[in-house]
Amino acid sequence: MFLVRSLNPQWLSNSWLVADHDGGSAVLIDSGGPMESILEAVQTHRLDLSHVLCTHHHHDHVAHNADYRRRFGCSVCGHRNEESLFGGLDQTLDHGDELVCGDLHVRALHIPGHTSGQLAFLINEERVFTGDTLFRGSVGGTRAPDHTDYADLKESIMGTLMALPPDMPVHPGHTESTIIGREWEENPFIRLWRGLDPAAAQRCQAYGRPAALLLSARDYDGGRKCLVRFDEGEVLDIVPGSQVVANT
Repeated sequence: MFLVRSLNPQWLSNSWLVADHDGGSAVLIDSGGPMESILEAVQTHRLDLSHVLCTHHHHDHVAHNADYRRRFGCSVCGHRNEESLFGGLDQTLDHGDELVCGDLHVRALHIPGHTSGQLAFLINEERVFTGDTLFRGSVGGTRAPDHTDYADLKESIMGTLMALPPDMPVHPGHTESTIIGREWEENPFIRLWRGLDPAAAQRCQAYGRPAALLLSARDYDGGRKCLVRFDEGEVLDIVPGSQVVANT
């Protein structure tokens, strides 16, 4: 198996071309990255690109779906919860569904939170592609379009992704790769959930509402990602740091 990554310089979103071998089969995970390096790899390695596998429907992950479908006749796949948000899919997937593409065995993992139909893709039980749920040193937010809630996101990470082997490579929807074990030990959100680090309790305003700031950590784009607890209803949420103002 080999990978080719394409990173969109504006959105910092990744497209991952995964192939079994030269002259073999390939799938593309998310299509928001520039197409040039992907197309070059398909031609150079004489690959049959059969599927575009969508982690979720947000534009920075699906921008070239139609271009790949038109060029290669490949099937665009995503979770059934988001079918209407994609504007239609060639194939819908749910948790545990499997695809076989040459020597690639792809298993879909439903990991809601950032969106209702967020998927991870486990390929050959060797690598996992986590979309916008788990990043190197950070996690996905629960305020994007079609989000579910904090409890879903936490369970998706702690109950599903952290159950994978610690040496498994993680290829996220944005910026740099990591491994499961590194995130288990070093990711600030996971450390908090494991009880290794205490929560802060700084008063703040989040989206203009009174809240407690429990954690502020560096996000994949160099900004901050925050865990807050709103006073009204004591609702927990993971939000952009740009939407949080500490009380003075």
